[in-house]
Order: sequence, then structure tokens, then C-alpha cells
Amino acid sequence: MSTAESPTPLKILIAPDSFKGTATSPQAAEYLADGVRSVEPDAEITLAPMADGGEGSADTFSGHRITLPTTDAAGRLTEATYVFDPETATAYIDVAAASGLPAVAENPVPLHGDTYGTGVLVADAETRGARRVVLCLGGSATTDGGTGILVALGAEPLSAEGLPIPKGGGGLINLGSIDTARLNIRAAALEFLLLTDVTSPAVGAEGAAQTFGPQKGADAEQVRQLEAGISRLCEVTGVDPQTPGTGAAGALPVGLLWLSTLLHGNSDHIHLLPGAPLIARSQDLEELIPQADLVITGEGRLDAQSFRGKVVGTLAGLVADTPAVLGVAAGAVATAVPDGVLTAELPAHADVAVQLREAGAQLVRDYRRMSTVQG
Repeated sequence: MSTAESPTPLKILIAPDSFKGTATSPQAAEYLADGVRSVEPDAEITLAPMADGGEGSADTFSGHRITLPTTDAAGRLTEATYVFDPETATAYIDVAAASGLPAVAENPVPLHGDTYGTGVLVADAETRGARRVVLCLGGSATTDGGTGILVALGAEPLSAEGLPIPKGGGGLINLGSIDTARLNIRAAALEFLLLTDVTSPAVGAEGAAQTFGPQKGADAEQVRQLEAGISRLCEVTGVDPQTPGTGAAGALPVGLLWLSTLLHGNSDHIHLLPGAPLIARSQDLEELIPQADLVITGEGRLDAQSFRGKVVGTLAGLVADTPAVLGVAAGAVATAVPDGVLTAELPAHADVAVQLREAGAQLVRDYRRMSTVQG
């Protein structure tokens, strides 16, 4: 570990999550780096913007940015962007890009919001040569079990009487079957990696409706309706509603698990994975962290959940048993942190760039003080 007296420049790895609504992870990394340079101008800085499967995850992967017309969760025309890497034939798609909560925040659509717009992106990726879709599930405005994606790919949810049911999760209680006569088989048969930032099951006290429905505008009665709808979807599709991670993005994995298993005869072509570890590997953090003196990350609020599969927890695990020290910049620190972890709460200021620069500077100063004390 470098000391304050050592002439060797500090090696600092900066790998923050996004600060939702204020800074993307690449922006946050740049601002933190500016703060580091203000007190440690000779530092060797490596930027590795991070995500956990939520909003902004697709941007952490390399490839071409594809923007096209689609619909938001309310069914209104919008544009959304995803990342396509032709070398690996992989599309990286944030559910939040088309079906995210910010677009409907002022007028939430808990019962009728759907993921159709995300399905449009999936279908488009297949036409460009994608063989694999990495679908990043955080930040959705929907609780439709992924049925909007199914509709976009040509499947049609029907009532027991054979009539189309309303879009969204509100009508799923009446689901009787799913008609696949017009299915876009090429798109539906792609390999799917579903990146989650939660381990919630589809139903129950920690499930899609009861835990996340209120965040998407659902009142108590609407939560009960959505819970019943997702339960019915699991019955019709045969998906185990207690499978960890199936509650992500309004139980979106349920629909895709059924679809992939239907086409391939097994679930080998669909993978439900925690997002942060996979994105960390894509950023080569397992190799970079042992070479660093200080690893700086950040998120909007540091709480107990931060150490359970989120970016901070993933980096804390990678830093353990290496010479590096972990520093966390956060809008609020609302939990005790492990010994040796440095924290910096963002100062009160209207400009997030200023906040993050000051936090980056503080973390380096605190690291230098700690290094001096430890000798």
C-alpha cells in the first residue's frame, strides 16, 4: 500500500453505479476522477463505470448504439436505445430504456403498463443478427410478467373464452392460454441472459407486486390485483413463482422462461443472473482491483441492501483479500460499513458534478490519512 511519503503515484480504480436522475455511471466516474486529480494530480486513474442490471447497465458494454421508435410503458410513442455488438452477436438492452419508470412517473400505469416497447427492441436486435440478448431488468414501470414482450414477439395472451385480455398485469387474473400461432420464432428463440438487481420471487411478500408495485404507483387494491395476475400467469405457464429473481422487472422473467422453454424443450437458452458480478467481469475488475491502491465506487444511497448483490457489495467482495481499499461516495450513508471501507457523503449542492468531485477528493484524502496511520 502506498504511503503519504512514497513518490509512487497512487493507482485508483473508479467504478461507480449511476446516481439515478442526476448522473449516469460514466458521468459519475468522470466527476469522481476530477475530484481525485484535484488532490492527487499524478494518480494513475482507471475508469470502469458499473451497474447492477438496472438502468444504465447496457451502456457498460461495448458495441454500437441503436436508437429506434418504440413505445413506453403507457403505450405512447417514444424512442429507445440499446447496444449491439456485432462481433459477439449480442444485444444489450435495458428494460428501463423503453419500459422505464421515469417516462410515466407523473402518471403511473401500475395495472396497464406493459413491456411491449422492450419487445420491439428485442425483435429489432434479431433482424441485425443478434443471437443473444442481455436484458437488464432494473427500473421498470411495469408488472406484466413479461407479457408485453410476448405480444411484441407475436404471442397473444387470451382469456379462457379465447378473447384477448387487456395489456399489462391488471388483466392477467383472467389469463386462460397464450396463442403462439403468429410467434416470431427467430426472435423468441434467441438466447437470453436476464440480469437482475434483486433476488425476489415472482409472488409473495417479497415478490413483484407486493414489494415493487407501490413504487410503480399501485395502491393496496391494485397490488392485490397484480399479485393475483402474476400468480395466474405462473399457473398457466408452469413457471415456479418462488424461483429467486423471477420477481425482477415486474416478474418479467416469467414470460420469457415460459417462451424459451416452450421453443427449446428446456430452459438451457435462458439464464437468470445477478447483474453486478457479470458486469464487473465484463469490466475486467477481477484483474484490475488487485493492482489498485484505492477502489472508488458510489451510489445514491448506501444502505443494507447495498451489500446484497448491488454494485457496492460486489466490489466489496472483490476488494476483500487484496491490498486495495474500497471507498464509497453516496448521497446518504444509512448503514454501518465493514471495517476498512471509506465513505463520503455528497455535500449539499445543486450540481451533482460538484458533489461528486468533492466526494472523490475526500476519499483520496481519507485514504492518505489511513495509509499514514497504518504506516
